Amino acid sequence: MLREGNATDLEPLLERPLSARSLVASLLLRTRPPRMRGSRLVQWCELFGVAEGTTRVALSRMVERGELRTRDGVYELAGHVQKRQGAQDWSLDPVLSRWRGAWRVGIVAPGPREASERAALRDAMRRVRCAPLREGVWTRPDNLPRASAPAESWKIVDAQCLWWSGRPDDDPVALAGELFDSARWSPRAEMLTKRLIVVTRALADSDDGALADGFVAGAASLAHIRADPLLPHELLVDASAGDELRRIYRTYEAAFSKALRAWFLRH
Repeated sequence: MLREGNATDLEPLLERPLSARSLVASLLLRTRPPRMRGSRLVQWCELFGVAEGTTRVALSRMVERGELRTRDGVYELAGHVQKRQGAQDWSLDPVLSRWRGAWRVGIVAPGPREASERAALRDAMRRVRCAPLREGVWTRPDNLPRASAPAESWKIVDAQCLWWSGRPDDDPVALAGELFDSARWSPRAEMLTKRLIVVTRALADSDDGALADGFVAGAASLAHIRADPLLPHELLVDASAGDELRRIYRTYEAAFSKALRAWFLRH
């Protein structure tokens, strides 16, 4: 739980409350290289009201799950969490393929599937930025390279789906808006851009409240950036919202990294 004040106001921006695991994973995903001493991670979680014992338990469980590896008191990202870093970095600076009007269509192959396989497919399709057209049919404009998502996500969807290319007979702009809810994504991107500008200025003070506020705003912005369907500009009513959020985020990230280093030096 965040402390009283502005940080609390920012918490609803996140899908779920910040746990010790999410605080550790999010911080390391934004650290180069993604490793830090356990004592530092405990200090970091304490800023958000998480007790040392709770953080220590979370670190141990992350090691057991293969999400972290540890040596001499230093923890480093590992496994599937570490693999998210490449796709996250790509989302901040995406290189899209030229769109020629075609859409990719993934059709679930016939045959029985376990509930765990169906759940894994839904999660993987979200990571490769496809939307459900109907039960067992997923699609998106064909403008994304495979580097846009972790290789393990593509492995899951390729194992369960047959891929086709095609073009909708109906208006592709309307279809994209319906499937990807771009009319909702863009206003939220604009709101987060404004919030990042505010917290970036506040980070210059380097106090605890500004750092906590900045982290939460950055985490919410980064989650929204990762959720950007990255549609071709031809299919967007407002093609600038995503580009502006990524531009402001890069400025914010530099300010946050500087404030974080200063905070650790003081503590």
